[in-house]
Amino acid sequence: MKRTIHRLFWAWEPDKEEAWLNEMAAKGLVLSDVGWCRFTFEEGTPGAYAVRLELLDFMPSTKQSQDYIRFVEETGAEYVGKCLRWAYFRKQTADGGFDLYSDIDSRLNQVGRIQRLIACVLPLLIFNATNMLFSSAMQGSLSARIIGGLNLLLALLCGYGFTRLLLQKRRLKAERQLHE
Repeated sequence: MKRTIHRLFWAWEPDKEEAWLNEMAAKGLVLSDVGWCRFTFEEGTPGAYAVRLELLDFMPSTKQSQDYIRFVEETGAEYVGKCLRWAYFRKQTADGGFDLYSDIDSRLNQVGRIQRLIACVLPLLIFNATNMLFSSAMQGSLSARIIGGLNLLLALLCGYGFTRLLLQKRRLKAERQLHE
């Protein structure tokens, strides 16, 4: 039987999303499809699968991403699906460990990709918020004020996420220096 759950995770929370997906797998709900804030599960054996996700360098339909997905599948993992540039994989736990980030540098690369994504969106949100709020001040438009306020709120959230990723990157770099 299939079960669909709608849940929002921010781009800077892949560890939280991955932990939740693995909690679901531990309960016997195996990830079978993904979409925008939508996760579809099939009933299965509790703890039979481990789930991992990764922000790809390119859209999943590109040759580079398809090659990477095939590479991960060669390790015994299954490609479950995508949501924008996020790729979701699962692997049977009986087949051994499943980790997409084998070292600190690969983890740093992943954090850097997420930061670059936010860095592309953040200026657009700030520009749109400024434009809409200025327009509402000039014309007295309530809808422009609301849209501008929402864009400003999203920009603040993205700034918060970017800062969290920056701190995470610093911790990883300090950890890497400790091991060198």
